[in-house]
Amino acid sequence: MRSYILWTLGGILLLCRAAMGMDLTPEAVGARTSFPGNTHAEHFFEAEICADWDLPWRWNLGSDWNLLTRLDTSAGWLQNRNVYSFLWTLGPGLALGRERWPVRLVGGGSPTLLSRYEFPDHDLGIPLQFTSYGGLEWDITSRFRLDYRYKHMSNGGLDGHNPGLNFHSVGLSYVF
Repeated sequence: MRSYILWTLGGILLLCRAAMGMDLTPEAVGARTSFPGNTHAEHFFEAEICADWDLPWRWNLGSDWNLLTRLDTSAGWLQNRNVYSFLWTLGPGLALGRERWPVRLVGGGSPTLLSRYEFPDHDLGIPLQFTSYGGLEWDITSRFRLDYRYKHMSNGGLDGHNPGLNFHSVGLSYVF
């Protein structure tokens, strides 16, 4: 398991370095953990380090409502019993919120790469998966954020075997 923690930290450092080269502004960095959200995900556990980057597109929807665009990244591991897989995600996200209000609706999706896709309880088919989510963010202070996401991960039908996993995910982030 120690090697997966090192891979996770190394992945985040590479993501941060790449984003700095693209002149993106980090919005928040943090950690999340996920718990089973359906019977297919029973005995699975997920943990990840995550970063959200502000993208330049933003829409003012009137009455102080805004739709923000982000690039969501994460690196972590997926565990089933005592078998681990490194996971990495990178994809677009949206946040709908109101000015001076600490709660936002969030959603997004991303390709997900797994170092292992065969587990004691499940064969996920292939190493390429797709993760989509919807949830809420709450800025509990000007620097710290709690979030909840309901996530679905599957291979999107690219392989004949596509069990899909659903997770309840909670996280804590530092906001820049």
